[in-house]
Amino acid sequence: MKKVIYALILPLVVISGLVFANRDIKNDTSKESITKPRCAAEREDERKKWEATPEGIKFKEWEASPVGQKVLSGAKKIRPHISDSTSMEAVVTSLSLPPGSRLGFGVMARINGDDYIVTFQPEKSQLEQLQSLKVDDKIVLKSHVVSYAPKYSYPIVSVYYVERDGKMIYKRVPPKDGC
Repeated sequence: MKKVIYALILPLVVISGLVFANRDIKNDTSKESITKPRCAAEREDERKKWEATPEGIKFKEWEASPVGQKVLSGAKKIRPHISDSTSMEAVVTSLSLPPGSRLGFGVMARINGDDYIVTFQPEKSQLEQLQSLKVDDKIVLKSHVVSYAPKYSYPIVSVYYVERDGKMIYKRVPPKDGC
């Protein structure tokens, strides 16, 4: 009887030892795969290499063009609100995005005299309230991001909070996976 018990316990001990050893190996490899942050000089070198590519040259030409200058000045105008995460008043100017845009659900809005593409990442439960927006509605929005691309003639504002008439109509729900 004792021999049978020892015969069953011995493989259990060996297997659990292998499992723990394998776990330690996986943890060691994950620590090695973490890259250290690049210094400013390395980032600058990579940016200069990219600017020499055809895409980089096209982007620099776009930045120097009148359309690019207009977009960049519009983005610069609201950057203080973005960095401080303060509210911005906007007026909805169009319920559709420019033709050919692939930004998901959004509207065109005028903020401080300039037009912007305002994009949302709504869940199904929030779509009804957002679709109730009308042209000339006054909204208050908050955002953490303003971006631009040569494809669009307007800066792109990704909002996380919108209210109309003092009532919240949209609040971004963080992704469930934590990113």
